[in-house]
Amino acid sequence: MRKATRLSKQAILLIHHEKIKEAKKLLKETNELFATLPELTEKHPELFYSGIVDAAFQEYTEARVLLCIVEEKQLVEPEDLNIPSIDYVLGLADVIGELRRRALDMLRKDNVKKAEKCLEMMEEIFGELMSMDDAYMLVPGLRRKCDIARHVIETTRGEVTIEARRAQLEQSIKNLTKIITKK
Repeated sequence: MRKATRLSKQAILLIHHEKIKEAKKLLKETNELFATLPELTEKHPELFYSGIVDAAFQEYTEARVLLCIVEEKQLVEPEDLNIPSIDYVLGLADVIGELRRRALDMLRKDNVKKAEKCLEMMEEIFGELMSMDDAYMLVPGLRRKCDIARHVIETTRGEVTIEARRAQLEQSIKNLTKIITKK
């Protein structure tokens, strides 16, 4: 499961570097590791509840959901990943941080539109997490992750807004310069 966690983390880094094919390969390998889990836990059921399996599932969820977002596909469901719902929800909450990183990368590349799309997706995921009224009681750690996500979203919104306004100002200056040089 440590290897599955490591592979998922590496896949996330590859996704950020736009190396989608390599990321998919690592996620496929991770999925193959998960396929061995039922056999292992049959002999040693305590392993399944040790926490390391949950961490691997959450990291894998985070990587798969981020990949779907980057490829502009519909979000993947927990049943499609064969992941327990609690681990899916916690992994989904972590995607918000990865989307912030992607939004900042897009701003660095002067792509305000893609940064705005990342912000929209962050808000959509956060809205879904907040709409699960009883989830805070049932999912340990979700409240803390949502509090962090709220802060991350607010900070990202500010940075995207500033950059969007800066780009508009820059365009206005260019337009004014064209008008002045024509006269």
